[in-house]
Amino acid sequence: MTAAQARTAPLYFSADGAALTGYDAVSYFQLGRPQIGREDISLRWKEATWRFASVENRDRFERNPRAFAPAFGGYCAYAMVTGQLSATDPLAWQIVDGSLYLTSSLEIEKVWRQNTKVNIIRAERYWPKVLYG
Repeated sequence: MTAAQARTAPLYFSADGAALTGYDAVSYFQLGRPQIGREDISLRWKEATWRFASVENRDRFERNPRAFAPAFGGYCAYAMVTGQLSATDPLAWQIVDGSLYLTSSLEIEKVWRQNTKVNIIRAERYWPKVLYG
């Protein structure tokens, strides 16, 4: 069995049928805030549906999805510090060194921000191994 076949969790967290719970990944970078995407402006990438607020944002994403897709598959970055997969709140986020990090709540985001750089290093030890149960 290959690692891809053994995967027990999707590569990108999705809720309500879409990655980022339907928010536009590009908007975090272009607007500096999350904007809800539209169902009619979407695409499939890495087994997830990504929605966008505009055709321009969809096209930007399609040209370079790794530049906009959230770190740790959009799972909670703070939970990843201990090797756990957790849902996220698309309104609890931070961009660090050009990467989008999500957390499970605004309260957890505050804790995450207290030591962001160290938390990223710790979380990277588990990603993507944590997907393979």
